[in-house]
Amino acid sequence: MLARIIVVLFLTAVAASFSLFRVDQWEQAILFQFREVRETDIAPGLHFKIPIVNRVMKLDKRIYNLDKEAQRFLTFEKKDVLVNYFIKWRIADLKQFYTSTGGDINNANNLLEQRINSALRDQFGGRTVQQVVSGERTEILTIVMQNTSNLEGELGIKVLDVRTKRIDLPEEVSSSVYARMRAERERTAKDFRARGSEAAERIRANADREREVILATAYKEAETIRGEGDAEATAIAAAAYGKNPEFYALYRSLNAYQNSFSQGNNMLILQPDSDFFKYFNRPGGK
Repeated sequence: MLARIIVVLFLTAVAASFSLFRVDQWEQAILFQFREVRETDIAPGLHFKIPIVNRVMKLDKRIYNLDKEAQRFLTFEKKDVLVNYFIKWRIADLKQFYTSTGGDINNANNLLEQRINSALRDQFGGRTVQQVVSGERTEILTIVMQNTSNLEGELGIKVLDVRTKRIDLPEEVSSSVYARMRAERERTAKDFRARGSEAAERIRANADREREVILATAYKEAETIRGEGDAEATAIAAAAYGKNPEFYALYRSLNAYQNSFSQGNNMLILQPDSDFFKYFNRPGGK
């Protein structure tokens, strides 16, 4: 009796193992009836199937990562660039994914790689090496992402992100490209220097012109003040001379004597009766 119970339990366990299947939270499953897809929207948990009639395929519904080694692409100048890129994708339509790829992740990666390579080839082919290397990566990847938007309907795949890890030049191309880029930078630097020199000359010319104007104005004002001072001095001298002409003549003669004999070796050759010596000859002045 016990043996029969054990046999029954064993057969029940075997039947249950063939009749039940479990779907985890991170999985998605396809239930087949013979070779036809019967159900794809299966919730996580324990489910029933008919042995032999039904078959289950489980696939990960988390994000897949396709990391590619360096690929060669031609630029607009027909020069090669080496591009390392990676793709992040997930299964968006399970039934379409199985129909297009047979549920094989490697097959899906190959198909996805072909599409991305084609899109990148189109974008690199319309740009120069300098544009590709120096600053248009974001624009290129944005366009590639837009071109993959129809993969959900074709392959059941949704591309979440495409990024380049590195863009290199082959050894045979690097030297010529770097030389051209250096020449371009030198041309730009010369252009900036020429503009700077032109601006400096303009500023210097303006400063020189302002300087001349300031000096001319200052000279004019100085001459005006000097003329006014001379006129005032002349007026004062004339007024003083008018009050006592004899004293003024004496004062001027004394200043002339002092200026003439300020050095010990000065010598004057004049007539003894010259007016210059009148205060020597006649201290009275008359």
